[in-house]
Amino acid sequence: MNDRQKSAKGGTATKKRYEGFTVAEKDAMKQRVQEQKPGAADGESAVLEKITEMSDVDRAMAKRVHAVIKADAPALTPKLWYGMPAYARDGGKIVCFFQPAQKFKTRYATLGFNDPAHLDEGGMWPVAFALHKLTATEEAKITALVKKAVS
Repeated sequence: MNDRQKSAKGGTATKKRYEGFTVAEKDAMKQRVQEQKPGAADGESAVLEKITEMSDVDRAMAKRVHAVIKADAPALTPKLWYGMPAYARDGGKIVCFFQPAQKFKTRYATLGFNDPAHLDEGGMWPVAFALHKLTATEEAKITALVKKAVS
């Protein structure tokens, strides 16, 4: 199909093409396919290796988030998920993940929770949190969230 088509009035109009996924989104999907292959690197060593590849700011926050989750939710298993550090229940269901800012060129990193996390509170509750810096206050909030998520 070409980019030009007849308009309703008989003239020609340029058809706007959907560009699809960004390069970063395509890369994340390719990483996810690789993660699912038998024998793919998984577990804590893969997560720690991915953290070392991050920018300085993202790396510092990812290390602290990893330490908090390991200390306060030892039942969660570290693994890669779309190329990001993630933490899963037995059976592989992702409870939470750390999305570095550099991954999709955003201005902040994200700590996200998926539906296996027990964060339910009424009819609506947050499942993603922007991380611009990580102080003791933010670490305490993350600790509380992670404990609630695995309760």
